[in-house]
Amino acid sequence: MYNQITSNKRKSLVLITLFVVILLALGWAFGIYVEDVYVGLALAAVISVIMTLVGYFRGDKVALAVAGAKKIERRDNETLYRLVENLAIAQGMKVTPTIYLIDDPSPNAFAAGRKPEKSVIAVTTGLLATLEKVELEGVLAHELGHIKNLDIRYMTLVVVLVGTIILISDILTRTFIFGGRGKRENGGGGAILIVGLALAILSPLIAELIKLAVSRQREYLADATAAMTTRHPEGLASALEKIAKMDLPLRRANHATAHLYLANPFDPHVTKKKFETIFSTHPPIEDRIARLRDM
Repeated sequence: MYNQITSNKRKSLVLITLFVVILLALGWAFGIYVEDVYVGLALAAVISVIMTLVGYFRGDKVALAVAGAKKIERRDNETLYRLVENLAIAQGMKVTPTIYLIDDPSPNAFAAGRKPEKSVIAVTTGLLATLEKVELEGVLAHELGHIKNLDIRYMTLVVVLVGTIILISDILTRTFIFGGRGKRENGGGGAILIVGLALAILSPLIAELIKLAVSRQREYLADATAAMTTRHPEGLASALEKIAKMDLPLRRANHATAHLYLANPFDPHVTKKKFETIFSTHPPIEDRIARLRDM
């Protein structure tokens, strides 16, 4: 279990490094084009910082609004509140996350927030209606695992980096296509134009694939953390098995927040076909269940 947590953290760090390399490469390409590398790198940095600040301070509010989540108090669901409170204590959290409820028959949940002290957990009515107490405990431990491992901040950074890369790529593409004629006519910068245009076109796709890979690794890590917290991997494994069998998409599923959920909100029963898995925010649910039952 501990080996899996260490492995997932290491793989995620490698993937984030690739993000940074792509971002710097785009800044460099733009800087070469305008004949000032520092300008290109500075532009990439400024856009990244602005988007990071917006995502950092408002990301959880956006996710809750998109999901249609409503805040609940202890009196609204004593059992749910007590489970979250006890698991938070077990994980050494100083503050119990604020709890939200999503009116949706699809069994699912997500965690968000910029830090553990300002975190939230949202669960669907379908999750509460479908799972037994020990299964619900496994799911809540998984979401608290995301908070404990700082996945909530980590994935916000990943999403911001993807958005930044797409934005800069769009600027580059327009610049190279509509502003490259002069350089071509002067016979200079032809190779740079081709390289820059290739970077601009391919970077968004590469960035999206890296984002999905990071998301999948964090799901494995949260599963392992949940098993370590509850000392009962079968609880979460059984919950995932039920969710897979129901295979009920979320009514308000959104691609921007899909990576936050316990299971893929569009296709809870993620296929094991290699090609389709590459383009999924979540690893195959069968693999997650198998890993939990091996612990």
